[in-house]
Amino acid sequence: MKRDLLLDAAEQLLAEQGTTALTLAAVATRAGVSKGGLLYHFPTKEALVKALVQRLIDEFDAAVDERADGSPGSYTRAYVDATFDIVTDRDLHRARRRWAVVAAAATASALADPLREATRRWHRRDDDTDVVTARIVRLAVDGLWEATDYDPLLFDPEECEQLRRRLVRLLQDPGDATEAPVTATT
Repeated sequence: MKRDLLLDAAEQLLAEQGTTALTLAAVATRAGVSKGGLLYHFPTKEALVKALVQRLIDEFDAAVDERADGSPGSYTRAYVDATFDIVTDRDLHRARRRWAVVAAAATASALADPLREATRRWHRRDDDTDVVTARIVRLAVDGLWEATDYDPLLFDPEECEQLRRRLVRLLQDPGDATEAPVTATT
């Protein structure tokens, strides 16, 4: 689909050259389409960035929805698993592209509105478990996501798996989330 091709081209430009390189002409050139072809799908740069943000939200929603089974706590477990899948993805280019989209949206409040609304929805979702524990766990994985956006290799896969297991255990038994201490690696 041409729309996805255009969004891919915009992500690539953002990741490689930053927000100042994101112009409609540059996206059209990168995608190999005319500027008119781009304008048909995205009449403004703001519309393009908003679509990039919405695609990021939709992809995350789909990843969570495919893991949640409707049982108590399954939404938060799915949120944890989907986030860990993203942060343990060792494709550094994909990680830079994801961060570039968020950075581009942050340049204007209206562009970040869909991300704020999605974040509010993700954190306010009730999944028949202890609400405070679920929010603590979701905030913890959000922090992990942000930290790995700055440094995608911050944690090795084993450390990530230990963190994931501990957070899931906290959901299962909020009163007893302790296990053998995790040793930090350098």
